[in-house]
Amino acid sequence: MLYLIGLGLADETDITVKGLNVVKRAHRVYLEAYTSILLVEKEKLVPTSDVANMEAYYGRPVILADREMVESFSDEILAGADVEDVAFLVVGDPFGYLIWPSTRNWHNGSHLTCVRATTHTDLVLRARELGISIQNIHNASIMSAIGATGLQLYNFGQTVSMVFFTETWKPSSFYDRLKENREVGLHTLLLLDIKVKEQSLENLARGRKIYEPPRFMTVAQCASQMLETEECRHEGVYQPQSLAVGVARIGSHDQKIVSGTLEQLSKTELGPPLHSLVLLGRRTHVLEKEFIREFAVDTKTFDTVWSEEYAGRQR
Repeated sequence: MLYLIGLGLADETDITVKGLNVVKRAHRVYLEAYTSILLVEKEKLVPTSDVANMEAYYGRPVILADREMVESFSDEILAGADVEDVAFLVVGDPFGYLIWPSTRNWHNGSHLTCVRATTHTDLVLRARELGISIQNIHNASIMSAIGATGLQLYNFGQTVSMVFFTETWKPSSFYDRLKENREVGLHTLLLLDIKVKEQSLENLARGRKIYEPPRFMTVAQCASQMLETEECRHEGVYQPQSLAVGVARIGSHDQKIVSGTLEQLSKTELGPPLHSLVLLGRRTHVLEKEFIREFAVDTKTFDTVWSEEYAGRQR
């Protein structure tokens, strides 16, 4: 059987009891290591450190499944899974796939693909074709843990991804989803880009397996790119004074939550990854407002913007 096992958000100890029991008895254990990472010390923000921590805690070898293995050699992962147990470990939840996006250097500009969605769905579909039984063992993901901000989950609209802009590629498809959410007053969760074991365009074109250092988008970078996009689109979906909530390392002992305007958040440092951002909808409930106000960069500015842009708009 193929087991897709969620690891939760913080570290190797967040695995469920059910998941740990499977890991201990499985014939092989893989860690999917390029759509997200566990939250560990800054100097250990590489997939190999996750493996070392897991092997020590789980008491057995863990095979690092990088992009190349998962996308091109999935048959190796599935080999023998029809007669023995294979565990495939996933940070967060196996199908709470919108945790943090990991994107290639795609430059078609019109549409962004969620790698985690296609990666795990494809693996399951391949297993089905081979007659392999599948079981999912779920865990916490950012999709549920974002409730730590005090924002009510049923007030969220579509979740979107924000990728690193380049000089020649600044996709704005996320803006259209934000617009749709804002039109009905809903919050938007933005999941921020990570780049682990990524190749430069030159190395990719030349077939050289030389990888760039890991990069993790911050809330400040996301807010800045959002404001840059608004300046280009000029559709008034949001403004520098629009309220948002930035989060970092949700689920860990040192998680951080900060609320403020996009302009304020574009200048706010939240520390090590992983980060996410929520753009508030105008239907924000007064209880949500009171909760996030405690995290405000500046309560006076927060109160002023709330009074001018959000108060009395609840439906």
